[in-house]
Amino acid sequence: MFDIHPDISQAETLSSEFYIDESVFYESQKKIFGRTWQFAGTTDEVSNLKPINILDTPLVLAKDGENINCFSNVCTHRGAFLVEKKCQANGIRCRYHGRRIDLQCKFLSMPEFEETKNFPSEKDDLPKVSCNVWGKFIFASLDPVAPLDEFLSEMRKAVKLSENLKFAGAKDYRINAHWALYCENYLEGFHVPFVHPALNNEIDYGTYTTELFRYSNLQTAYDDNGELAALHFFIFPNMMFNFYPWGLSLNIVRPVSPNKTTVSYFTFVSDETKVGKGAGGDLETVELEDQAIVESVQKGIRSRFYDTGRYSPTREQGTHHFHRLIGEFMK
Repeated sequence: MFDIHPDISQAETLSSEFYIDESVFYESQKKIFGRTWQFAGTTDEVSNLKPINILDTPLVLAKDGENINCFSNVCTHRGAFLVEKKCQANGIRCRYHGRRIDLQCKFLSMPEFEETKNFPSEKDDLPKVSCNVWGKFIFASLDPVAPLDEFLSEMRKAVKLSENLKFAGAKDYRINAHWALYCENYLEGFHVPFVHPALNNEIDYGTYTTELFRYSNLQTAYDDNGELAALHFFIFPNMMFNFYPWGLSLNIVRPVSPNKTTVSYFTFVSDETKVGKGAGGDLETVELEDQAIVESVQKGIRSRFYDTGRYSPTREQGTHHFHRLIGEFMK
């Protein structure tokens, strides 16, 4: 299933089994999402303590001075949930038996444990999780296969985040399709003339390009005047950074089940005078068009007459690269 030929002109896509088999879906959570970096929020949201969740693992972001730490949100005594909502505190106190922990995840004290031998030990600290920041964006990983910079380096070289970038809204979409199908659709502009007629009028399809990197890729779109219309950076396996003249649309794809996905849209604006114009002017319409075609594919891949397909060497380099990475992580 995961042997994708490195030569796109000879390769076949992932088998439909990948999108249908429930055991493969849950295996991918551990092997792909557990070893890559996930968007955890922004520094504007973390004034002190903020609970988050990655792969059903309760975590907490803790701001300690200028540093942001990420660690388990479950007490090492009896497993109680610790931080239930965003709050201000100079430490954490478990409401079950009073265990106290500092903002660097270190055990401080515990009542009625004076007679416990070999206590405390490192096991009484909260397990720490890898955490890093780019600009105002926080990323965390349960077991990273590589440092965050290996995932973001090309984007960081190509884009300088505006100091005026301000959060302007968020929205979740529920999609009846496998998470990878949604990503595959994003990774090629091949469908734009067929699925997005209005968007196709805003860009010059003939100049649409794709560049591949180790754990990411970049799709660049220009308008009919040769001006840059959009930079679409995909960070494996599920982060989409869409840079437009007005700012940034950040899309995070969150797997729910083999046939259900949540896509979270976060909008950050740097130039309000350009909002609603150009390739990023009507993202709602483009999103709904994408959802409709991806949900159609979800139905189609269940056919007994479909297993694998082929790639367009000129238009589907991003999808081929994505499948190769899935194969690498799943083996």
